Amino acid sequence: MTRRSLPDDALADIDRLLAPTDSELARRYPGDDGRRQPVHTVYLPADRFTPATSHEWGAAALHAAAEAADGVTHVAEAVGLQDADALAELVRRKITTEPIEDIRLDFEDGYGDRGDEAEDADAARAASAVSEAVRSGGAAPFIGIRFKCLEAATRSRGLRTLDLFLTGLLEHGPLPDGLTLTLPKVTTVSQVEAMVEACRSLEQALGLDERRLRFEVQVETPQVILGADGSAPVARLIHAGDGRVSSLHYGTYDYSASLGIAAQYQSMEHPAADHAKNVMQLAVAGTGVHLSDGSTNILPVGSPTRVMDAWHLHARLVRRHLERGVYQGWDLHPAQLITRYLATYAFYRAGFDAAAVRLHNYVNEVESGILDEPATARALASFIRRGLTCGAVTADEVRTSAGVTPEALSAIALNRPTPLQEENHG
Repeated sequence: MTRRSLPDDALADIDRLLAPTDSELARRYPGDDGRRQPVHTVYLPADRFTPATSHEWGAAALHAAAEAADGVTHVAEAVGLQDADALAELVRRKITTEPIEDIRLDFEDGYGDRGDEAEDADAARAASAVSEAVRSGGAAPFIGIRFKCLEAATRSRGLRTLDLFLTGLLEHGPLPDGLTLTLPKVTTVSQVEAMVEACRSLEQALGLDERRLRFEVQVETPQVILGADGSAPVARLIHAGDGRVSSLHYGTYDYSASLGIAAQYQSMEHPAADHAKNVMQLAVAGTGVHLSDGSTNILPVGSPTRVMDAWHLHARLVRRHLERGVYQGWDLHPAQLITRYLATYAFYRAGFDAAAVRLHNYVNEVESGILDEPATARALASFIRRGLTCGAVTADEVRTSAGVTPEALSAIALNRPTPLQEENHG
């Protein structure tokens, strides 16, 4: 029998000592829960949304590609992407079947102050239109509203709109599975705590299950990146959210303006933007909370030359945040769907073959000269899984190249048990 020096009672004492830490880590850092993350969020003024919006945006995107570049293939070639024909086929299929993955009806900056009577009416109309879109199958997988922030001047109006919208949805049926609420311009942890209380009150008043309402937090102010005490409130607000914070979204222009950056230099790739997003990325790590980049306000409109210049910029910015591990961004114009999906699909397809081979070798314990650890295997599987979810790669490609089913792929990515021996091929 192997001789040990550490007594069992000493190990038990260590377990008791670390039990609170174990519990705290499990509660605060539960990891990825497997929720789908959309590749983008489309924003439009709330009064412009109709049940046909998603279809109309898709048709407008394909029309823009035909008008400015004689089709999606030529856009892909023009912005420097490889394998343009294959990319274009996948993108056309995506835009035809699911042009928008996430849409936010905006009652904040994109809507403005139109008076209580007008906003009340628009909130009710928005609820009706969203419900109809869901019933007809024309809604994006994720859909919801951005209401006004909880600063004193707009607090009452924002919560009133949220109340009217949710109440209106329930008058037409159950809440959509992909319901997403966005809380903008958060400056303090207390505002997130107040939003938690608002959600609890609404759940009780509307007869909803506990924690049915979750919300995104928009990071648009420096106070939430660096607090007066030198801490990072953006990290604390996630844990103050009582499990309700689903995502952090970077607000490009509000944040840049709040730092005094001149308008012509405000962008998603300004060093100040990168700093904020780096802090946000650290804050969400291990929590299961998603992270989204913001938008570019350089839209693909006007002459073919201006449209192409805007597509070049947008494709580069999309690729840039993907390479930095930020897998979502904002789109503000239908034509941006073209380069959103082209750049996203190119990113996943460019890395797919190498990732699939490494995952296959790891699962099958093949000697390859690369010693991948379990954490790396999870990263490889997560990369492929994201590409599969958004349509960049197919299930057949995953089975053939990685040698696993989509179900086994998810199990590896989420660090869950799976009968890999039954799933492997070759």
